[in-house]
Amino acid sequence: MICENITVAENGHLKFAGQDVTELAAQYGTPLYLMDEDLIRANCRTYQQAFRKHFGDKARPLYASKANSFKRIYEIMKEEGMGIDVVSSGEIYTALQAGYDLGQAYFHSNNKTDEDIRYSMEHGIGYFVADNVEEIKAIEAEAARRGVRQKVLLRLTPGIDPHTYEAISTGKVDSKFGSAIETGQAEEITAFTLKQPHVELVGFHCHVGSQVFAEDVFERAAVIMLEFVAEMKEKHGFMAQQLDLGGGYGVRYVESDPYLDVDTKVGEVAKAIKDTCARLKIEMPEIHMEPGRSIVGAAGMTLYTVGTVKKIPGYKNYVSVDGGLPDNPRFALYHADYTCLVGNKMNEPANFPCSVVGRCCESGDIIQENVMVPESVGRGDIMAVCTTGAYNYSMASNYNRLPRPPIVMLKGGTEHYVAVRRESLADLCRNDL
Repeated sequence: MICENITVAENGHLKFAGQDVTELAAQYGTPLYLMDEDLIRANCRTYQQAFRKHFGDKARPLYASKANSFKRIYEIMKEEGMGIDVVSSGEIYTALQAGYDLGQAYFHSNNKTDEDIRYSMEHGIGYFVADNVEEIKAIEAEAARRGVRQKVLLRLTPGIDPHTYEAISTGKVDSKFGSAIETGQAEEITAFTLKQPHVELVGFHCHVGSQVFAEDVFERAAVIMLEFVAEMKEKHGFMAQQLDLGGGYGVRYVESDPYLDVDTKVGEVAKAIKDTCARLKIEMPEIHMEPGRSIVGAAGMTLYTVGTVKKIPGYKNYVSVDGGLPDNPRFALYHADYTCLVGNKMNEPANFPCSVVGRCCESGDIIQENVMVPESVGRGDIMAVCTTGAYNYSMASNYNRLPRPPIVMLKGGTEHYVAVRRESLADLCRNDL
């Protein structure tokens, strides 16, 4: 199986985090998001241990909230001692409802509104990751009004091509994010920020893409960023206290995806950083990275109930389920890969090629093409889609006026509880006048 928390019982039923998915589907209904709490916690600890080992005690992984944001996830991050990054007032509000200390939070995004800046400062945001000069001006104005000095990092683009999906590549010179080092704009915004009386520049940030496995993306980005750090020290007398290399480590969606050992990869990045700092004769900044998908991706599974099976002789077959585009838009966005399994027929040979599709009136409502399932697949079977813990619930919508699924947390091999309730039909009209 693609992940250790996916197994098969003797009766041919799929088990996730040690629990029978057909029983969970029967109890909670479908579509249904499952989240393996034990794996989430284990992944947090793996990152923390790797950071302490390779970067020292001050280094810290920050959970990238956009991967999956709901109250319980912030409670877990608080309990595990993780920092977080947030990208909206909505994520900030959710973290506050979970009792998370915003002093440990980093506020991203390329276009924070004045209200975003006011709201986050009102609730004690620790750091802004500022994208542009306009944002620095807005932060300066709000900090001056409050009589405080606000800590910020500057988001820079190092000009790295991560060889990943174009839609999730964020580190190239022409990215909508950050200020490019190559064009001189990174130095311009650094000099400008250092002149602001109510803004304290503490370091730099970059993010180059997602689903990174064996590539040396982080190492190359670290070298470019540290050379810029050294240049700013020499030219402006500013030594960055923090360097955040962003997130992007990959997870296994299909069998062909490689395994990624976090300790090994972090160790490789650390070596590149230490070697570069030694060459440049600068002290190593406090290193941050922002795992999101690699914390929660494999900790998620979505369950559906099969409705219709359409066979078009000589062409293709379709297996339709009771969810789709509204609860998982990633195939429609960038043809993302997934592993699909018939949860109640795992002992039967998978010899029937099909496209697993959703229920929406939309031709792009596809979960996965070229899936092999048992030929007996039919109405009432449970279709499990693996590795859906990242960018599924967080990107879900009510398209076709469909209620969003609940999130059920699994722990200890036997326990399960609702973290986010299923939306009702009444919820769909709650804001209508």
